[in-house]
Amino acid sequence: MSGFSAEWLALREPVDAAARSTAVTGFIIDALEAGAGRPSPLRVVDLGCGTGSNLRYLSPRIRRRQHWRLVDNDPALLSQAATTAVEIDARLADLQHLDASLLADRHLVTTSALLDLVSDAWLSALVERCAAAGAVVLAVLSYDGRTECTPADRDDGFVRELVNLHQRTDKGFGPALGPDSGARAEALLRAAGYDVRRGKSDWVIPPAHREMQRQLMAGWADAALAMGDQDEGRIRDWTRRRMAAIDSGHSHIVVGHDDVGAGIGRAH
Repeated sequence: MSGFSAEWLALREPVDAAARSTAVTGFIIDALEAGAGRPSPLRVVDLGCGTGSNLRYLSPRIRRRQHWRLVDNDPALLSQAATTAVEIDARLADLQHLDASLLADRHLVTTSALLDLVSDAWLSALVERCAAAGAVVLAVLSYDGRTECTPADRDDGFVRELVNLHQRTDKGFGPALGPDSGARAEALLRAAGYDVRRGKSDWVIPPAHREMQRQLMAGWADAALAMGDQDEGRIRDWTRRRMAAIDSGHSHIVVGHDDVGAGIGRAH
């Protein structure tokens, strides 16, 4: 999977929470409420749960007793995710080969910052299994290819293009959907008969989030260098200018994401 560090996940969690589409979340909560006849507790699976930020965001908003199956391939992250009062079934698993048993008996299948890493074949299999199970689906914070940095730099677009190329390379699931993941998820879910909502969930990272900005820039630089090593000097010069803007306290960054929610019912 992605190999995200606990430090990075902690830095991004408040930004993630502020970014999430309240319209899509509300739609899913309503869809779950409409299924109030389901046996209690509401059974949720969170694929690629990390340290549990998705659980911490969603659980208080679901007005029913819940049981969460948390799935990740990193035991250290999974141990942090399991420290909660909600009923937990923690599963150490590699999601490269999606095990149908992970989704068994679940009312809600959710994931955060995962779909842009997976292949079209993997996503198609996930949607097929969710539909077969009659599960509601919520996939949030998928990168959509848009970035905006202030103050602007002449090479922002150049680096963004390289980063977006890197986003489509194999992350362990086959060629990644990258910035196309949200639109593809919406299309597949609609084709499976779901009632779907898709909404923007852009990161807005102000100067106060300096360390997150620095780690984000370093990650973009590494991705750009992996795709454009012949332009190493240009990329490293860009990185120095961006880091200087961050250190000066004047850097503001927006990163495009989207959330997709799918409820059982008529498609439209």
